[in-house]
Amino acid sequence: MKEDILRQIGTIARALDSIANIEFKDIQLNRGQYLYLARINENPGIISDHLAGMLNVDRTTTARSIKKLEQNGLIRKENDGRNKKIKHLFVTAVGEKLAERIEKENTYSNQLVLKGLDDKQRQNLAELLRVVEENASENWRFVKNGGKRK
Repeated sequence: MKEDILRQIGTIARALDSIANIEFKDIQLNRGQYLYLARINENPGIISDHLAGMLNVDRTTTARSIKKLEQNGLIRKENDGRNKKIKHLFVTAVGEKLAERIEKENTYSNQLVLKGLDDKQRQNLAELLRVVEENASENWRFVKNGGKRK
């Protein structure tokens, strides 16, 4: 049996991303910016390079999203105590409220998409997806750094 798991994962990801873009349009968070805000909220003080790696996106895309979030007063940058080139990212009070809304939406979406699965199935799915995510991230880093896949 030939299965195209990546097609299914892509369909799921696009559907949920489209829903989030619609849900968060009223708060001017679109094109995945909600992901950046949520990750900064979960990792106070993270630097943009680490954020880019966490989301598997390039630094330029990350910089654009960070700039937009900062312009909208949702995050702030703080200088590193030792290296002036490093800026640590933190959510503002307004950003924190939006991040809480994003987390509630995420919880709700998880409940909806996992409907019909028992706890054991959910655990198995989570473990399998963790392995798939690790493999995809490893591949992304390889190609991003100039590697050529066979």
